[in-house]
Amino acid sequence: MKFLKIFFLLAMLLGCLAITRSDTPSEEDQSSLDFINDDDEGNSDLPWPENEETTSSLRGANRFLAQTRAVMTCNKYPRVCRVKGSPGPDCCKKKCVNVTTDRLNCGMCGKKCKYPEICCKGQCVNPMSNKKNCGGCSNKCKKGSKCQYGMCSYA
Repeated sequence: MKFLKIFFLLAMLLGCLAITRSDTPSEEDQSSLDFINDDDEGNSDLPWPENEETTSSLRGANRFLAQTRAVMTCNKYPRVCRVKGSPGPDCCKKKCVNVTTDRLNCGMCGKKCKYPEICCKGQCVNPMSNKKNCGGCSNKCKKGSKCQYGMCSYA
């Protein structure tokens, strides 16, 4: 039984040694890599990192990509907010928003609507009781009816 424990411990130790040994390239592997890299030096359109710290893990690749990505914020480039698919044409705190409908920037940057209110045409309104915006923006109740609980003539 003692022999089995020693054999198992020795096998684990050799396995760990083999794993750490395979992570570092040998001189032959490095020279073959240099040969491959010599061929690719003419391809300058590929963004190869120049430093030795690059790793094959996803975490390292993501970090590298994050460093090379250019960030366009609307405070520096206001036209970014006018592009098709943008959340809105206005820039508030480096984010594109629509001040006519955004609850956190209603009518102007930083003007927040209270809890039950929504932003309709740049005004904070309560859709549960507002006749002109009953249940939602621009939903008018007919003449003589009231807006209750977000519905016209509920009672």
